[in-house]
Amino acid sequence: EVQLQASGGGLVQAGGSLRLSCATSGFYFEDWAIGWFRQAPGKERELVACRNNLGRLSYADGVKGRFTISSDNAKNTLYLQMNSLKPEDTAVYYCATDLVCATDADQYDYWGQGTLVTVSS
Repeated sequence: EVQLQASGGGLVQAGGSLRLSCATSGFYFEDWAIGWFRQAPGKERELVACRNNLGRLSYADGVKGRFTISSDNAKNTLYLQMNSLKPEDTAVYYCATDLVCATDADQYDYWGQGTLVTVSS
């Protein structure tokens, strides 16, 4: 069974850092795209970062230079390092997998439970 679990969220002051983890199982980790999404109350779920099946990384304009993806293939785990956090980064963060790094959350079939990131001003 395909499983993903996001973890590592918490409360941090603006300018601080957090490292999120996406632990996966049940599929060939290196052969699929894995995206990081976030959703704030009343807003659409948005893609913030993605690693495609070739290992190429992409980031939303609002997080470029602040967020970075890394992988531990032996652990089937993807990480999202978030630096210089801003209050507008506050959201529930999810990881999801699909064939490609689509920007539309509705195109992803497999999702983990989210982890809450709260950034205080």
